Amino acid sequence: MLVRVALHQTRLRTPGLGLDAKGVAIGMKGLVLLPSLDRLVAFLALYTHQGSLEDVLRSLKVEVQKSRLGASEVTLTFAADGSDRMDRIAEVARLAGGYTFTGTSRHFVQYRDGAAPFGYDAGELLTEETGLALYHTAFTQAYKAVRSVEVKALILRLMPQIDPASAREPGPKWILAEKGLGPALIAYFIRSGVEAEVGLAEWPPDTTFDEAPVQRYLFKVSEVPPRMMPLLSGTPGLTVFQPVSEGAGVELGFKHPVSLKACPVFERDGLVLFRGAADPLELPKLPALGPVSGFARVELLGEGDGHRRATRVDTPSEVRLALRMVPTTDPWRGVTAAWVRPEELPLLRRIAYLLGAETLRRATVAFTNEGAFVRHSGGIEGIPVGEFFREVHGSLYVAAGYDPVPAVSPEVLHKSIGAPEGQILFLGRDGRVVAVDGAGFVPLETALIEAQTWAPLAMTAIEGALATEVPTLELDSPGFRPMRALGEKVPEEG
Repeated sequence: MLVRVALHQTRLRTPGLGLDAKGVAIGMKGLVLLPSLDRLVAFLALYTHQGSLEDVLRSLKVEVQKSRLGASEVTLTFAADGSDRMDRIAEVARLAGGYTFTGTSRHFVQYRDGAAPFGYDAGELLTEETGLALYHTAFTQAYKAVRSVEVKALILRLMPQIDPASAREPGPKWILAEKGLGPALIAYFIRSGVEAEVGLAEWPPDTTFDEAPVQRYLFKVSEVPPRMMPLLSGTPGLTVFQPVSEGAGVELGFKHPVSLKACPVFERDGLVLFRGAADPLELPKLPALGPVSGFARVELLGEGDGHRRATRVDTPSEVRLALRMVPTTDPWRGVTAAWVRPEELPLLRRIAYLLGAETLRRATVAFTNEGAFVRHSGGIEGIPVGEFFREVHGSLYVAAGYDPVPAVSPEVLHKSIGAPEGQILFLGRDGRVVAVDGAGFVPLETALIEAQTWAPLAMTAIEGALATEVPTLELDSPGFRPMRALGEKVPEEG
């Protein structure tokens, strides 16, 4: 049985349950109870649609629990970190058909809702030794953990869903080609003038009867021309993938049920390719990639070819176009940097107090006289301040919502600027290009903490105090008449 927590109540019966600054009953942990794995997938899909699991993953623990009635259910346990996070998780859990609890170790009570704005407390605790005890207004149940579920393993088991709109998304692509089609695709890219990188990836044999590993060509293309997309996506043996997060890609025409960009569970140096009608392919480490131009045919001149005369041709006049920025309606992708103006730095300092530990650790910042430049490889949306930029090249960022014209490739645009190596370039909405030294970027958590003041305390010698002789107090007997002195005449003053 649960009782509602009243305003300014100080005593609670549930172990590990306390009151936060708002007076809400909350423990060190939060717990979401879901009836099945399908509801777990729905919860992750709903939560990652508007936010990131980055700050929750460090403490997230997913387990399959079994009740005393024999029913199997799923629990998600995580660090509560205040009522703000718990409120948002409770709303998503309610939409996914689950219940939200809070506690510290074994006893968890229902989290607050509209009927109890300050939360609940257990009127009577279960005395039996169980792994988990949940107290709800509708039930009180004991559970025992059966097995743990890894979030990464669960995401790898989910099949992508059909999404025709993903085939029209611009940006870089991964192309996987069977070994027999790899050389032909390399020659096709060379003839078409498409800049791409290629590597030879290996996977274990498909069956125990195969001795040799499975080899496929892996291409990384910065921009696929629209005229090539029907050929690349319709040829058997070729599969085109859209990068959706760091270390993960989904086949064109499909989307993953969970927003992979909001689930940073993949290795940065590896790659996971989710196929629409087959199991995903996982590479713990990317193979060595090189430009396809290295496979171009080389022809040697004959002995007499070097003595041929060259015909003089006049050089035509050059055609130069000014770079302009125009708004675009395409969806934002790869938004990983922000330019914080000097007048917005106080807002950045206030937001820094609300950022999670993982965000502070992965984000980098560089301070200049034009403001601060913040970069985050997982997405800058978690730091909502400044002008956002999307990454189009390894060291070139373009203002989000704008496209440069003429529509040249990012490599050509980077070369036309002519910045020295090691400079990070930011192309603003007005066409202005600013460069920041790459060595000036430091982790955000290192740049935020100010130097703390401290004062030394002087040492005092205590040997002299220890050597001082302690006085001895002796008490004598007052005698037979202890108050005899009071009878004597007291001399008058003056």
